[in-house]
Amino acid sequence: MTLNTLKKRNNILVTGSSKGIGLAIAKHFAEDYNVYISGRYKDKLSKLCDENNFAGWVDVDFFKDNAVEELFNKLNVDIDILINNAGIYFYNPIEKVTDEELIKTIKLNTVVPFELIRKTVPYMKKQNWGRIINIGSISGVMGEAFAGTYSMTKASLIGLTKALALELAQYNITVNIINPGWVDTELINNDNLEANFSKEEIIETIPQRRFVLPEEIAATCGFLISENARTVTGQNINICAGLSLGC
Repeated sequence: MTLNTLKKRNNILVTGSSKGIGLAIAKHFAEDYNVYISGRYKDKLSKLCDENNFAGWVDVDFFKDNAVEELFNKLNVDIDILINNAGIYFYNPIEKVTDEELIKTIKLNTVVPFELIRKTVPYMKKQNWGRIINIGSISGVMGEAFAGTYSMTKASLIGLTKALALELAQYNITVNIINPGWVDTELINNDNLEANFSKEEIIETIPQRRFVLPEEIAATCGFLISENARTVTGQNINICAGLSLGC
C-alpha cells in the first residue's frame, strides 16, 4: 500500500473500488475524506490512487484465508466509514451452479462484509460514531431467476444490516443497505449476460427505461454518512429506477 500525505476529517474504506460502483463512490468522497480503496490488482489501484488523490490503496484477494486480517494489517489505520461494495455474480440455473461458484458467492457477498464490519466496529464504538453502508442488490429484495446464489447472499446482507442497526444504534453507528437495480457498469457488458439477454431487453423490464448511474449510488452514500441522516439506520434503500415495483 502507498499513502498520500492527507489529513482530513474521516477515514473511509470502500471495497471493490477499482471500477464501477465502488470507484464512483470512492471518487465522490475523495475531496473531503481520506479514501482508501481495495481490489486485487496492484498496478490499477496505484494508478487510480494517484489520479484521484485517494489516501491509499490495498491489494487483497478476499477469497484467500485471513484476507480481511491481511487488509487491515496493510491498511494500518482506523476506519470511521465502511462501505462494503465488493461482490460477485453468477448467472446459472441452479442445477448448473458449481460448488466453487456457491462458495465464492457466499464468501464475497456475505462472509467478507461480516468480517469487515466485525473488524471496524470496535473503533467505531470507542469513538461513539460510525457509518456502515452495505451495497446489496434489488435481487436480494425481489429474487432473480438463474441468480439464486446472488439473490440468497444479498438477501442475507439485508438481514445482517437490520440486525446490526439495532445492535449498534446506541453507539451512534448507523448501518444501512443500498439495493441497486441495473447499473450502467461493466456488468451489463458481460459476455455471459449478453448471451442471455440484450441491453434493450433489460431496459424493457425497468419502469423508468434507464439504467441507474454509479454516481447516483455514490450520492446516496453521501447522504447516508452525513449528519442529516443520523437517524436513518437499518434501512433498505432501493435505487432501481422503479424495478422493484414491477414493469
